[in-house]
Amino acid sequence: MNEPPHSKYRLSLTLPTQPWISGAFLLSGFSALIYQVVWQRVLFAAFGINVEAVAVVVTAFLVGLGIGSVIGGLASTRSRPPLPVIFAAFELGVGAYGAISVPLFRVVGTALAAEQSIVTGLVTFGLVLFPTVLMGATLPVLVEYGVRATHNVGRSLGWLYFVNTAGSAIAAILAAIIILGRLGELKATWLAAGINFLVSGFVVLRYRQPAGLAR
Repeated sequence: MNEPPHSKYRLSLTLPTQPWISGAFLLSGFSALIYQVVWQRVLFAAFGINVEAVAVVVTAFLVGLGIGSVIGGLASTRSRPPLPVIFAAFELGVGAYGAISVPLFRVVGTALAAEQSIVTGLVTFGLVLFPTVLMGATLPVLVEYGVRATHNVGRSLGWLYFVNTAGSAIAAILAAIIILGRLGELKATWLAAGINFLVSGFVVLRYRQPAGLAR
């Protein structure tokens, strides 16, 4: 019996990526939002809060994510390591930077207390740019991994973006209500870094299992 003409447009309920990849990327988004909230607070305390400071921090985040997406896209198509391993390396880099970020920002802020605003703005931009480049590189790497399994760019991209954004939304709520109040800025970044390390190690171990998926 022939299928109805509209059957090919039915929504598939199967996940476009493996559950373990989805879970890892949700946690990645969770940690990224914690960093964003804490880094903004620390940088504003160190360099002052005004319209210019807010603009510099937000611009650094957006530029970093944009550059990272380009780098991640190149890495996903030209690198020899398996894509989950590349993702794990980016997560490890974010965690390593995040673990030292608060003391680093405070030391730099104290050292530049007497500098002109343009100098502090450029330094602030640089402090935020590097880790956000790594964050931005994770999405295209996992999208490419999902596309190789499903052969569907739209579903892979849409689902992973949703998962990562959901993790960020959860972190935004918990950061405001629980995390910062209970842990403070330094320990909050340690929590985020621990999540990055956990995700990195889990992805590598899960991928290396004999029953793991093809590269």
